[in-house]
Amino acid sequence: MFRGLRWQFTLIYTLAALAVVVLVGAGSYLIVARYFAGVTDLALQHKMAHEFHALAAPLPPSLLHADRDWSLVRQDAGLLPPTRSEPSTAHRNGNTPSSNSTDIAELAAIIVLPLDTKGRILFHPNTTAPLLTPHQGALAVALQQGYDLRTIMTDDGQRVRLLTYRLTRSDGPAALQLARELGDQERILNQLTAGLLMLAFLSMALVGTTSWWLAERALRPAEKAWERQQRFIASASHELRTPLTLIRASSEVALRSLDQQQHDQRELLGDIVAESDHMRRLVDDLLILSRLDSGQLSLIVEAVELSVLLQDLQRQTAHLATERGIQVQLDAVTGYVQADAARLRQVLLILLDNALRHTPPRGTICLAAIAEGRNLRISVSDTGNGIAPEHLPHLFERFYRVDPARGREGGNAGLGLAIAKSLITAMGGQIGLTSTSQQGTTAWVVLPQSPTNYR
Repeated sequence: MFRGLRWQFTLIYTLAALAVVVLVGAGSYLIVARYFAGVTDLALQHKMAHEFHALAAPLPPSLLHADRDWSLVRQDAGLLPPTRSEPSTAHRNGNTPSSNSTDIAELAAIIVLPLDTKGRILFHPNTTAPLLTPHQGALAVALQQGYDLRTIMTDDGQRVRLLTYRLTRSDGPAALQLARELGDQERILNQLTAGLLMLAFLSMALVGTTSWWLAERALRPAEKAWERQQRFIASASHELRTPLTLIRASSEVALRSLDQQQHDQRELLGDIVAESDHMRRLVDDLLILSRLDSGQLSLIVEAVELSVLLQDLQRQTAHLATERGIQVQLDAVTGYVQADAARLRQVLLILLDNALRHTPPRGTICLAAIAEGRNLRISVSDTGNGIAPEHLPHLFERFYRVDPARGREGGNAGLGLAIAKSLITAMGGQIGLTSTSQQGTTAWVVLPQSPTNYR
C-alpha cells in the first residue's frame, strides 16, 4: 500500500516538474523564434530601404521607419550604442543610411535580386551570397499591391524569407526581391530544442529521485505505525482465539449440566455462547484483513469450475433459506474462472448471507454467471427492500453497517463486504453492488476466465 503511495507522490511531483520545464522551455523557444522572425523581417526592410536609396528611388511609406526600427532592435540587443539623432533623418535628407559594423553579418546574408517585370534578373549585386531563383508569385503580388512578404521553400529544401517591393522608376529594375535563408536560425532553434529536451530529462531524473526519497521519508512514520497496528491486530487475534474457545467450551459444559428448570441460568449461558461465537467470527475477520493488508495471506489461484461451486453453495444454503421461506435459484452456469476456490467460496457465502438477511419470506435469491469478454460475472440477486443510494458508496468500508442496531443483533460486525472486496482484489477481480429501493439488490463479482475455457 505504502509503496503505491510513494509511486503516486513521485509521479505527481515528477509530472509537475515536467509541466514547469515544458512551459519554460516552450516559452523560451517561442521567444527566440519570434525574435529571429522579427529581426529577419526588420533586416530585410532595412536592406530594402538601403537599396531604394542606392537606386535613388522614392521610398515607400512602409519603409520610412525601417532604419530607425532596425537601429532600435540592435540597441535592445546591445549591438549598437544609444544614439540621440533620429535614425530616419538620413532618409528624409535623401542620404543613404550608413551601416554599423555589427550589422554586416546579418545584412550580408541577404540576397538582392533586381528584377524586370518578367522576373528576369537584370544584374547580380551579390558577390558572396548564393544565387537564388526569383519567385514569380511574390513578384506578381508585389507588382500589383506594391510589396509582398512570405516564406518559401527552395528546391533543395531550404526555408527562405522573401521580401519583394515594386519600383516606380521609369528606368532600371521594376522590382527588388530580397531573400534571407533561414538555415542558420533553424540550426540554432534545433540546438535549443535539444538542450531543452536534455534539461527536461535531467530535471525529471533529479525531481523523480528526490521525490522518491522525500516520499519515503514522509511516509516512513505512517508505514511503521501501520505495521505496528497490523502486528497488534494479528497478535491480539491469535491471543483471543484460545480464551474465546475456552469460554465457549466452558459455557456449553455448564449449559449441559443444568436441568430444564433453571431457565435464567440457561438463558445467561446461552447468551455467553452466542457472544463467544460472535467474538470468534470478529477475531477471524480481523485476522484475515490483517493478513490481506500485510500481504501475508497466500492465495492458490487456479481454474475453478463455477457450475460445481455454485451448486454446492445452493445446496449449502438451501436448508436455512427454506426455514425462512426463501427460494434459492441457480441459473445455468458453465465455465471456469481463475481464482482461489476456498476464498471465492468464502466471498460468495458472504454475499449469500447478506442476501438471506435482507430478503423477506416468499422472496427469491438467484445465483448466476455470465461471460463478459475475457471475464466471467458472478451475481447474487435478491428481492429484498433494496439499499438507499446514500449507503451504496460506503458498503465496502470496514465496520460500516446500514442499520447498526440490526447488524449488531444479527452478529454482523460490518466486515463481511470489506473482506470480500479485499479477497477479490487480491485475486485480480472486481466486486460491486447495484440496488433499487423496494426491488432488490444485486452483488456481482468479475473474475478473469480460465484458459481452460478456450481449449
